[in-house]
Amino acid sequence: MNNKNVIEVENLTKTFGDFTAVNAISFEVRKGEIFGFLGANGAGKTTAMKMLIGISNPTSGKANVAGFDVFTDADNIKRNIGYMSQKFALYDDLTVKENITFFGGIYGLTRARIKEKANALISELGLQEVTNQLVGSLPLGWKQKLAFSVSLIHDPKIVFLDEPTGGVDPITRRQFWEMIYKASYQGTTVFVTTHYMDEAEYCDRVSIMVNGKIEALDTPKKLKEQFKADNMNDVFLKLARSPSPTLPKGKGVNTDKDYNHEKKSSPLGS
Repeated sequence: MNNKNVIEVENLTKTFGDFTAVNAISFEVRKGEIFGFLGANGAGKTTAMKMLIGISNPTSGKANVAGFDVFTDADNIKRNIGYMSQKFALYDDLTVKENITFFGGIYGLTRARIKEKANALISELGLQEVTNQLVGSLPLGWKQKLAFSVSLIHDPKIVFLDEPTGGVDPITRRQFWEMIYKASYQGTTVFVTTHYMDEAEYCDRVSIMVNGKIEALDTPKKLKEQFKADNMNDVFLKLARSPSPTLPKGKGVNTDKDYNHEKKSSPLGS
C-alpha cells in the first residue's frame, strides 16, 4: 500500500447469486482525506462499505484498509477503524458515561485511558449536566454527535460514517461537519456516505456509484466543471437518472492521482 493511502480498492466485487451489487470498483483514499461515497438507494454503496469495514466478504477483487487485507485481516481492520452506522449506534438504556466506558472497553482502552477520554469527550461536547442521564432521553442531534465522538475514542486511522446527519436539524448538521473537519485536520481519514448533496460539497473528493459501479470520482469543483453543473445535486442527478450513464467525451473515472490533500479551513465558516 502507498504510504499516503489508507484505503486501496481494486476491482472489488460482491455478488448475490446472479445479482451483482458491487461491480469491480476501484479507488484510493488518502490519509486525512474527507472522502464522500455517494449513490442512490440500491446503488451498492452500503454493500461496498460493509466489505471495507470487514463485516461482509467480497466475492472477488482486492482491498486494503488501514494496512490490512479485507479477505484475510478483517479483525485487524475492525480494531483500526471507527464506524458510525446509519441508525443510532449507542445504547439508549445506558447513560452517557456508561456508553463511553463500554465502547472504550470494547476498543481495548485501559481504565485510565477511558477515564481520560471520557472526561475530555464530555467536556468538549458540553455534556457535563447529562453525564448520568440515559442516552435514550437525549435529543437526536446530541446522540449523533456523541456517537461520532465515541467512534473516535480509540484514535482510529479511519472513521466510516453511514449517513450520519440523517434526520437532524440544519444547525446540528453544521456542527457535525465542524467535528468532521476537526477529525480530518488531526489526521483521521473520514469516509462518509450522505444523501445531502450540499454535504458532498464539503468533501475533498467525491465518488458517485450507479448500478454497482463508480461512474465519477473527483473533487466537487472538478465534477461540477466536468458535468457542466452549478452544484453537486445537479451532478448527482445527471448520473443517477441515467440507467447507463455516459461521461463527457474524453472523461473517465478520475482518481485524481495528482491531487494533494491540504489542510484547510472548513467551508462552513467559523
